[in-house]
Amino acid sequence: MSEKTDIIDENSELYEHHRVIADPGQSLLRVDKFLYNHIANVSRNKIQQAAKAGNILVNEKQAKPNHRVRPGDVVSVVLVYPPREIEIIPQEIDFDIIHEDEDTIVINKQAGLVVHPGHGNYSGTLLNGLAFYFQKTGQKIENEFGYLVHRIDKDTTGLILVAKNEEAQTKLAKQFFDHVVDRTYHALVWGDFDADEGTIEGHIGRSLKDRRQMTVFPDGAYGKRAVTHFRVLQRFGYVTLVECKLETGRTHQIRAHFKFIGHPLFNDARYGGEQILKGTTFTKYKQFVQNCFKLIPRQALHAKSLGFVHPSSGQTMHFESALPNDMQQALEKWDGYASHQKSE
Repeated sequence: MSEKTDIIDENSELYEHHRVIADPGQSLLRVDKFLYNHIANVSRNKIQQAAKAGNILVNEKQAKPNHRVRPGDVVSVVLVYPPREIEIIPQEIDFDIIHEDEDTIVINKQAGLVVHPGHGNYSGTLLNGLAFYFQKTGQKIENEFGYLVHRIDKDTTGLILVAKNEEAQTKLAKQFFDHVVDRTYHALVWGDFDADEGTIEGHIGRSLKDRRQMTVFPDGAYGKRAVTHFRVLQRFGYVTLVECKLETGRTHQIRAHFKFIGHPLFNDARYGGEQILKGTTFTKYKQFVQNCFKLIPRQALHAKSLGFVHPSSGQTMHFESALPNDMQQALEKWDGYASHQKSE
């Protein structure tokens, strides 16, 4: 019996998790051959790559390719796949590289940059830019444009990690699967909070009314488990700056979770944050908020920090990214407004 589940919804085209239970009549068989026989459209080399990275488990324990599967054994594997077959044309695109070595590249992504080609965005993406960069610098990357291990939304700024070879991608994928990658986000959300910290739980899945939007299903009848931890960084009265730490990594998780608890991200048009949701009816206040919207014409979300274990050296890597100018300017305006309100 076999089953397949996506590991991380935001990366559902990047990773697959297969779980196979060996039949009672199963003869002793190498685990790599066993998985090759049970998983369609996968190469023996990819399975061996997964084993080398520690991504094959037999009865919850890591297994080498020559491990013999016995009747009743539970075999699971994390496999990594590239995005759908789309031609990646090298294009010169500016992006901020904050770290690079033989296996990894960490980029501080700007707002408006799509990570990889897809429906409606077949060019001008980060991968197009990486293809040009690798070509320009004479780097011989196996697939010419790098290997994604996670994604962030087009209008979300901040840190994104890309592998330079399939082995590094496979090892990093296991870290995402085990939820040991340390990622924090800063978000400006509508409203104030009673407590200084909290946890949002609720399954997330695609909206049954709008496929472009994710919805929280608190009863767990639909979607996948999602957990977001947050703490308040700064209160401005009608909006609040929070730090978010992801326990899971679903598509639009932070955006959907904060909408669910009544605190949509500031100017997040897809999740209702582009409306004036808190505050007064005074014309001056409305104009103030509209001016803030103009300063940051996107959801106020930034991937602030990223930590992982290097796939070759085993060294713990940690990176921080300063808030982008648009978000910083909006915070300064809110800080000034809040200070003015207190002085009255």
